[in-house]
Amino acid sequence: MSSKREKLLQYIAAQNVGEVCLMEVCGTHTMSIARNGIKSMLPANIHLLSGPGCPVCVTPPQVIDAVLELSSRPDVTIASYGDMLRVPGSRPGDSLLQRRARGADVRIVYSPVDAVELAQAEPMREFVFLGAGFETTAPGTAAAVLTAKEQNVNNFSVFSMLKTVEPALRALTAAPDFRVQGFLCPGHVATIIGSEGFRFLADELGSPAVVSGFEGEEILLAIALLVKQIAEGKPQLQNAYPQAVAPNGNELAKNMILRCFAPRSDLWRGLGEIPASGLALKDELAGFDAEKKFGITVSAAQVHTACRCGDVITGRIAPGQCPLFGTRCTPEDPVGPCMVSSEGACAAAYKYGT
Repeated sequence: MSSKREKLLQYIAAQNVGEVCLMEVCGTHTMSIARNGIKSMLPANIHLLSGPGCPVCVTPPQVIDAVLELSSRPDVTIASYGDMLRVPGSRPGDSLLQRRARGADVRIVYSPVDAVELAQAEPMREFVFLGAGFETTAPGTAAAVLTAKEQNVNNFSVFSMLKTVEPALRALTAAPDFRVQGFLCPGHVATIIGSEGFRFLADELGSPAVVSGFEGEEILLAIALLVKQIAEGKPQLQNAYPQAVAPNGNELAKNMILRCFAPRSDLWRGLGEIPASGLALKDELAGFDAEKKFGITVSAAQVHTACRCGDVITGRIAPGQCPLFGTRCTPEDPVGPCMVSSEGACAAAYKYGT
């Protein structure tokens, strides 16, 4: 163990704070915490909970059902990041991967622009890119739409699953069973919206908040700062990742989002429908909006399942408290997206035994 890491752990242990629950919002933080064994290093009174920061995990089964229906259309190709292919809809085992095995045209891409290039190469087919993610991936999706518009690639469209973090955190903190005393804010999102994008946590909601990097020592530093704030009773916003995060973020990227998207109500796994939490393409880009182009509707009806991914990503339970974890639900045969995603809390707990 490095001397810096040891000093941070000693500092955390020395703070008189009682039982404390902290939430890492970002899925990359969740995986790094598990990989570095950080939970096992911390004092027994400091608890880390996962939050709604994995874009695959927060996508509800109703949305996956709509995607699966779209994939069944003979003239449509679905282009997606790889993790989304294994996420089941409301029917167990029904996923894009299974649909592809049965003949649906589903392709993995590594960027939205890849999907535009596929559409250019095959003008007789419709290509729909599944735009999952938060503010981090929204600028790239916007760039793809603008590229398609400029080059008249009219057989390309986006099914926007893009979400914004602030409304979800507000909804989470308003829940009656909310039990988190501080937040590790996601460094990736903060590079776009800036550290100031999380000021509402401290100034309005009274929750200590620290923007954190992703290495083990960076996360421990963020935890130490949070514990210090709690011990002193002085919640504030601190940026512990200044080498990557500016106070106001990336203005070019934010302008790209504003140019292409408008807020809308959206469904979140574990949180339900949250006003102004999703991003829909603006009316002037309706020709590239798959929902409008194909008449897609997403059911708001609640889907009942034994999978408790929604409780995991809202900090209500740890992955091991789900009755399916490690038995019925494994990475080889996942029931829910928390076990599917490379940033999922259940996948991290299963892989690293945390």
